[in-house]
Amino acid sequence: MALCAVVLATAACTAVSPGSPGRAAAGSPESALATFYDQKLSWGPCAPFATTDADARAFADPRYDCAKLEVPLDYARPDGRKAELGVLRQKALSPATRIGSLLLNPGGPGASGMSVVPAIFGRSQGTGPLAQRFDLVGFDPRGVGSSTPTIDCLTDAEQDAERAKTFADPSPAGVAAAEADSKLMADLCSGRVGNGALADVGTRDVVKDVDILRAALGDKLLTYLGFSYGTQIGSTYAEAFPGNVRALVLDGALDPTETLFDRIVKQNAGFQQAFEAFGKWCTAQPAPCPLGTDPAQTTATYQALVRPLIDKPIPVGPSGRILSFPDAQIGVSQALYLSQFWPLLSKGLSALATGDGSILLNLADIYYERAPDGKYANTLEAFTAITCVDTEPITDRGQARALAEKVDAVAPFRSTGRGAVGALDPCAFWPVPPTTKPHIPQVQGLVPTLVISTTGDPATPYQAGVDLAKALGGSLLTFEGTQHTVALRGVTCVDDAVSRYLIDGTLPPPGTTCHAA
Repeated sequence: MALCAVVLATAACTAVSPGSPGRAAAGSPESALATFYDQKLSWGPCAPFATTDADARAFADPRYDCAKLEVPLDYARPDGRKAELGVLRQKALSPATRIGSLLLNPGGPGASGMSVVPAIFGRSQGTGPLAQRFDLVGFDPRGVGSSTPTIDCLTDAEQDAERAKTFADPSPAGVAAAEADSKLMADLCSGRVGNGALADVGTRDVVKDVDILRAALGDKLLTYLGFSYGTQIGSTYAEAFPGNVRALVLDGALDPTETLFDRIVKQNAGFQQAFEAFGKWCTAQPAPCPLGTDPAQTTATYQALVRPLIDKPIPVGPSGRILSFPDAQIGVSQALYLSQFWPLLSKGLSALATGDGSILLNLADIYYERAPDGKYANTLEAFTAITCVDTEPITDRGQARALAEKVDAVAPFRSTGRGAVGALDPCAFWPVPPTTKPHIPQVQGLVPTLVISTTGDPATPYQAGVDLAKALGGSLLTFEGTQHTVALRGVTCVDDAVSRYLIDGTLPPPGTTCHAA
């Protein structure tokens, strides 16, 4: 993936100043933030907020209404430029027993929170206890989706071109070429988005937006469910506004104490673990497995299958698109997020063995949120921009090479086999400084919280959830499985625990472990 040096890296948690209950860190109703806290949302149809075809279809449902929330772009200058955040709501189905709003964030960073409400509650959860008792609310964080200013660094054609590039040459010339591409990405974002907007897209500012949204929704206290990077938003909010939290569920946790180096290494190790679990499953199926019959050899067989793409990508379809080595890796990683994708991944690898790269390319398109007409959501551009201000960048080439070598060692299925390139990523050239440092959250006065961690989570390893629960003084719910996040996906043991906690504050007994049905 050319947009980031190491695929699927995630950001570290940020430190912000505690705020007083009901108001932001600036404090009193007389402060410059009072007009933001006191604003009334103007709800209306959601169609104008759709930024993708999928959103257009989902937002047409009359059960949803949408609004814009106004926040300062720069909280140090609240009288200056404003940002507008898209907000989607599904009203509680049982108004007489309504508790308040349940705010959801799906992660990323860069994923649309507006889209997550229809995605989760438009299916099996649509009439469940949470839909009965809460207004279900999703929002597009600053820079994301329908929110403005929007992080839009690349044209659709430029995104296609980036995906076709492979940087597998560890020589000085190869490293220089990769770094030139990283710098180009940073320069394009700077020129097309503006440094003023890029400086303020991090979690430090998002949690202040969340507190304004809480007040605008009419809630004295926040009830929140965050997935993946959404756990970083939740834990950072808990640190900034511990007295404003009613209930907090964090699923697929990021450890706020980890450095970027350690997080990338652990995440890649998690994907290798998920790949090996897929290989074990694949070789046990009655149908022939494209990775052979020996689970111990699946990584080597896979390497032999995909590494030829480095020098000779496969044409896909009549449009001139290709399956590159990076896209094949992204497509496989996309399928490793959820074990339900494993049959499709097996089919895609079998097709690749015959020279057909269409299935893996389609899986990569899902990850990049590329529509069939070639249009991209801005998710990956926002991912890069938010990550770069949420983490301290690696600017030392020796450390970058050490990281690349470590990733090759812990995730050999992703290795090119040609040596670690170790180039600096776009964040090393980013035009604005980071605003975060890894640390243990300070959350005095926080209510008991619930952290969910999955033993075989490829993107957010299990131990991160253990560590976050300890840092927040919260409870840990373990799910035995291989997938990224689990809440509200139909696992009764998990979903019942989440609903009980969010509705009446009852936490599962210590040591509770749930299993797939």
